[in-house]
Amino acid sequence: MTLSEMSRPKLWKFARVQYDEARQRSVLQYPEGAVLLNDSAAEILALCDGNRTLADIAAALGQRYGANVLEDVQSYLSQLADRELVRDESQ
Repeated sequence: MTLSEMSRPKLWKFARVQYDEARQRSVLQYPEGAVLLNDSAAEILALCDGNRTLADIAAALGQRYGANVLEDVQSYLSQLADRELVRDESQ
């Protein structure tokens, strides 16, 4: 599922981001497994509260990094939506 700029992404209710002390990295955990996150992915998911649009998330990160990150954020969150780890709260 491709999320649009107006989508309001939120983590699936059984998924959570947690910091793993042993790996010194954030991890997206869900009942069937876990995904190690890089810093950028963890920052994106921290902003996925179901209230902000995908465009809002990209704008906040773009301002922080001084770059246009909309396509990267949209691609990443769409991949997680395909795996049903992120839901679109605007629907």
